[in-house]
Amino acid sequence: MKKILIANRGEIAVRVIRACKELDISTVAVYSELDRSALHVRLADEAYALGGQTAAESYLRTDAIMNAILQSGADGVHPGYGFLSENGDFAKAVAEQGTIFIGPPPEAIAVMGDKISAREAAEKVGVLSVPGATDPVTEASQVEAFAKEHGYPVAVKAAYGGGGRGMKVINEGDNIDAAITSAAREALSYFGRDELYLERYLKAPRHVEVQVLADAYGNCVHLGTRDCSAQRRHQKLIEEAPAPGIDLEILEAMGQAAVTVALGCGYRNAGTVEFLYEDGHFYYLEMNTRLQVEHPVTEMVFDVDLVAEQISIAQGEPLSFTQSDVKPRGHAIEVRVNAEDPADGAFLPSPGTITSLRLPDGYGTRFDAGYESGDEVSPHYDNLVGKLVCWGADRETARRRTLRALEEMSVEGIATTVPAARAILQHDDFANLTHSTKWVEETLDLSDIATTPLTPPDTAGDSPRTLDVEVDSKKFAVTVWLPDVAPAGQATRTRRASASAALGGGGSGSISVPMQGTVISVLVSVGDEVEAGQPLLVLEAMKMENNINADKAGTVTEIRVSEGDSVGSGDIVAIIE
Repeated sequence: MKKILIANRGEIAVRVIRACKELDISTVAVYSELDRSALHVRLADEAYALGGQTAAESYLRTDAIMNAILQSGADGVHPGYGFLSENGDFAKAVAEQGTIFIGPPPEAIAVMGDKISAREAAEKVGVLSVPGATDPVTEASQVEAFAKEHGYPVAVKAAYGGGGRGMKVINEGDNIDAAITSAAREALSYFGRDELYLERYLKAPRHVEVQVLADAYGNCVHLGTRDCSAQRRHQKLIEEAPAPGIDLEILEAMGQAAVTVALGCGYRNAGTVEFLYEDGHFYYLEMNTRLQVEHPVTEMVFDVDLVAEQISIAQGEPLSFTQSDVKPRGHAIEVRVNAEDPADGAFLPSPGTITSLRLPDGYGTRFDAGYESGDEVSPHYDNLVGKLVCWGADRETARRRTLRALEEMSVEGIATTVPAARAILQHDDFANLTHSTKWVEETLDLSDIATTPLTPPDTAGDSPRTLDVEVDSKKFAVTVWLPDVAPAGQATRTRRASASAALGGGGSGSISVPMQGTVISVLVSVGDEVEAGQPLLVLEAMKMENNINADKAGTVTEIRVSEGDSVGSGDIVAIIE
């Protein structure tokens, strides 16, 4: 291939562009109206507009991307992850146009991209799944019948999704219809399809996955395991390789099971087979027919450029190594740096302009960035700013190195998940491997993490300034609050709402939203009696749904928004008296 179009944006588009440049391959970016000046556009050799702002209007538009392929003359397409990466129709359309799709065959995507048929395919080759129901879920009665047989909690999941998008966990007594509606809505927004299925939700599992590579000649290898158990909202915060604290025999069995699943569906290129591990047993969960966000930890441990391997396989080259050649070296940990405010464990989306970005450096330290200082993090897309990856000779060395790197890192203008990552890595449960996929939400205490940027209660319009002062020749960093002064003709900066606004905190009855977003559902009407903490509306921001709750009991006297309205941080959306 001489020219590759990257049908994606952000960090993964940058990652692929860099790999292509090292292989002396020209690169083509595509972009929405909001991404006209994005980092991936600046780095590519050429770029084509898709139009629109939201994902549905741009990166999910097959026709616009196909037109960009034709205009650019690209002879290869890398889909990245998310968007159209697991869309078999898109892969087929690319191939039919005479362009190489850098990923699995459309037939494999069709089988494994649909999580329902993927379960059936795995079971056919003897790899057991988490107990589930493969009939498409549309009604509460289906969930009730499943729970009667398997018990609560029950997970309703997007059939054509992954990464925790379009997934809701239903406990006994929950509003099942609301969960189904929300899961379908998220799935449609992020993946373009809204089919759902059911699985038993394990009580305290670890999430372990296996990286596989397969060529067109029947060769398939696995590159060890990754542990992705530190999650919130079923989306990963920290990943590591190899999966620690599990017997080598079990890890090898997982690897062989992953290879069996891949060969069973005629797989080709890079893919990831996911398992849940609990009490010495592992269960097949799903296969992601694409590159994973967490692929760098595998690259660091096995010294393999997975993107370069993807391109090589897509060009018809056989694998250059066998399973016996795969030897792990040390341990690697990846921290996802998301534009979210983790204060009080809320993880509220935090779109905005990155006014300053200082990245860590040093031995065994890597940062895969999707943004630079001055770039805008839009509420219309995934909120991944970048990924910090640290390698060490052993897990403890990697853990300490990652903490050191996080201390060096500075992001200003938006809140990020960095404080939560530090809390996780410093916790004894993480160090001692007693955490699970539910640990962050059920055990980790994030109450001492302040909302970022800090907002004192009675200094509206003021902003924090950090000044260096010296006392007895010793330097101190002191934060003071100074009035915002805007240039002539410009408005002053709007103060950022606190996390408690979305969680029902202050008790004033003036309900504000803590982030920019779109109202996708209004749950109450004027005159309704509500309880403190009751959801009033659902706000979508950065592809996540967030409930905006009542901060006190009372009567709804005013609703200022309707479904489909856009709102900004701090906007008052309802009044309770």
